[in-house]
Amino acid sequence: MSTINELKKVRLEKLRKIESAGINPYPATCKRTHAIAEALADFAKLKKSEKEITVAGRIMAQRGHGAMIFLDLNDGSGKIQALLKKDKLGEKGFKLFGDVFDIGDFVEIKGELFLTKAGEKTVEASDYKMLTKSLLPLPEKWHGLQDIEEKLRKRYLDILLNSETRQMVEKRAIFWNAIREFLLDRGFLEVETPILENTTGGADARPFITHHNALDIDVYLRISGGELWQKRLMAAGFAKIFEIGRVFRNEGMDAEHLQDYTAMEFYWAYADYEQGMKLVEEMYKYVAKKTFNALKFKIGEHNVDLAKKWEKYDYCSTVQKHTGADILQASLPDIEKALKKLGIEYDKNGFNRTRAIDNLWKYCRKQITGPGFLINVPVVLSPLAKRSDKNPDLTQRFQVILAGSEMGNGYSELNNPLDQAARFAEQQKLRDKGDEEAQMYDRDFVEMLEYGMPPTCGFGLSERLFSFLMNKPARECQIFPLMRPKENR
Repeated sequence: MSTINELKKVRLEKLRKIESAGINPYPATCKRTHAIAEALADFAKLKKSEKEITVAGRIMAQRGHGAMIFLDLNDGSGKIQALLKKDKLGEKGFKLFGDVFDIGDFVEIKGELFLTKAGEKTVEASDYKMLTKSLLPLPEKWHGLQDIEEKLRKRYLDILLNSETRQMVEKRAIFWNAIREFLLDRGFLEVETPILENTTGGADARPFITHHNALDIDVYLRISGGELWQKRLMAAGFAKIFEIGRVFRNEGMDAEHLQDYTAMEFYWAYADYEQGMKLVEEMYKYVAKKTFNALKFKIGEHNVDLAKKWEKYDYCSTVQKHTGADILQASLPDIEKALKKLGIEYDKNGFNRTRAIDNLWKYCRKQITGPGFLINVPVVLSPLAKRSDKNPDLTQRFQVILAGSEMGNGYSELNNPLDQAARFAEQQKLRDKGDEEAQMYDRDFVEMLEYGMPPTCGFGLSERLFSFLMNKPARECQIFPLMRPKENR
């Protein structure tokens, strides 16, 4: 079996042969008159006109039959068969094609359309042109790329050869556009907020740090979808806004978590978390139908039906039910005992009561299929949410729960500047003791609240929702996931 290097050597020899014939193997100009999908859709009319058309694409298959060569061409819009005949192209042109063209090359074909005896739509070439000479062979058609790491590293080949991967890319676009359509139709304005920040906020996460040369300062890549910036726009007088953009978190990698991903956040003035839950349920159903034409999903071991009544899960009682811990009363040693008893492993670096409670909850959420909303989350876990009117130790926070995981997070946003300043101060104490996920004290944000922000509901979701509905690991649902560089390339 020939090695890749040997096959490349053969193709380089063909490249030199093309160039010696005075042909540019990488021309800038293509004279395509029809995309393949257009040619197939208008086939009967174009065939009847008896006019030549020009199509172009990558050669995906090539079959020789004496004085004839059949090709399968794909231009991204569709696939069509092309026929090259010696008596039509002349012996020199026909031989040159056979000598220098390979599967994987891009070619322009000029000719008339006809139906084969088998009924296959075909373009018969009167002329052809090299558009791109490929120097490496495509993976074998029927087996393609088998190793998952290789699939992700050479994603362009996986998309080219695997229709399922291509459909994922298309569904991903539909997913985000569906969210955009839903919000725009309800009067939300799309905005853009900074990615580089002096102070991170809007989430509990470890940030990436980079250096800004012009200002000679270290800055952070944002860890939320512009939460604290969007709230400033609430103070500026906008009533409904949202942003879809990239978020960066310098944390662990697993089936649910990524370090560089797309998220959406919206903010709705004069609305509270109860109104937010109604809007979010409506949005999830809309997006699911638009993207997948379904409301029922198999996600891991869970069968999720978005059409069912969405339940509400009380944070404290749910944790107590599954672990026996009363988290509002339990001390850190008590919670650590519960974690040990349940066999829950956790990062002891910067560990504190807040992280301990969060680890207990992450154990509990795996037991919940949903759909539903987690409510009454403790204040210590919600530094940006309003306190509950019924219990000041809890907040007006809601999280979408699907298939044992959190699929979105929202609040009645905290707009009391004194309360916010006190919570930021508590978060800063946790950071000072080594909790890198605790939020930073943002003095500019507190100052904005002192000028006044209206009652507001905010909500955010990430592409984790898309990967769950696809029932695939998050990394496999990115078009180009970050990979460790190959050594000795």
